[in-house]
Amino acid sequence: MKLKILILALIFIAGASFTMLTQKEWPVPDKYNKMPNPLKGDAASLATGKELWAKHCQSCHGKSGKGDGSKAAQLKTTPEDLSTAEMQKQTDGAFFYKTSEGREDMPSFKKKIPDEDDIWALVNHMRTLKK
Repeated sequence: MKLKILILALIFIAGASFTMLTQKEWPVPDKYNKMPNPLKGDAASLATGKELWAKHCQSCHGKSGKGDGSKAAQLKTTPEDLSTAEMQKQTDGAFFYKTSEGREDMPSFKKKIPDEDDIWALVNHMRTLKK
C-alpha cells in the first residue's frame, strides 16, 4: 500500500514538474506591467469582454479560463489556466500585452481585435475567471 502511494506521489510530482518545465516564463515589458486599465469593469465592458472571449479565447482557454477548451489538446503548449491565483496576480497591463502580442500557440490579437478598448474589456472579463 505504501509503495503504491509512493509511486503515485512520484508520478504526480513528475507530471507537475513536466508541466512547469513546458510552461516558459513570459516576460512582460515594464511599460505594460505598469499600464493601468482605462476601462472600468462595468456591465458594458464585461459584456463586451465576455463576447470577445467566446469568439476568440474560449476554444483554447475554455469557458471558465481553465485551459480546457475544445482546441486545447491540439496545441503544442497547454493553454494557461487563467483562473489560478498565480495568473490573477498579474497586472491588467500584463494581460493586455500578452493578448495583444501573443507567442507560440497563443496568437496575437492586435489585428483581430484592433480596438484597444476591446482588449481592455477582454482583460476585465479575464478578471471574472477567478477560482
